[in-house]
Amino acid sequence: MSLHRDAHAVLAGWVAPTPEEERLRAEFLTHLRDHDDAMWRECAPGHLTATTAVLSHDGERVLLTLHPKAGMWLPMGGHCERSDTTLAQVALREATEESGIPGLVLLDGPLALDRHKVWCHPPHSWHLDVEYGAVAPPGAEAVISEESLDLRWFPVEEIPELSDEATRRLARRARSLCRA
Repeated sequence: MSLHRDAHAVLAGWVAPTPEEERLRAEFLTHLRDHDDAMWRECAPGHLTATTAVLSHDGERVLLTLHPKAGMWLPMGGHCERSDTTLAQVALREATEESGIPGLVLLDGPLALDRHKVWCHPPHSWHLDVEYGAVAPPGAEAVISEESLDLRWFPVEEIPELSDEATRRLARRARSLCRA
């Protein structure tokens, strides 16, 4: 199955938990229909990306990266690559690469959708973000990559101000699923 078909199947089968995310789900599906290259960074109007909230083994803390371009504490995530075959694979690959933690276990997802402005194609384009959660093994130690200024564990309810509501929402949803 191609990544494009997988993204369509994932989004078509996903039940959005909020009216706003239902609107985004429909928008993402339209984007996939209208753009054969919707999965790739080269798609100038916008492209699908995957983000993952990495939780501690007990689900109480979330690992965030101090993103060098955004200047904010954000979950792991990024662009699809040609070798990816599923959105879940993109989410797990990005989380593993950016956290440096082997053995992450992806939670059933997606957990949320988000659309945000980026500068991949000046003056701007959009990341159509499909968001997941993952759980780190006990004793996991994060390793800072070249894609991050810093990595830190934060209690889910104490994500710093220098973040955003989408990050807080994703961390809470991942924690809820982890506890279930």
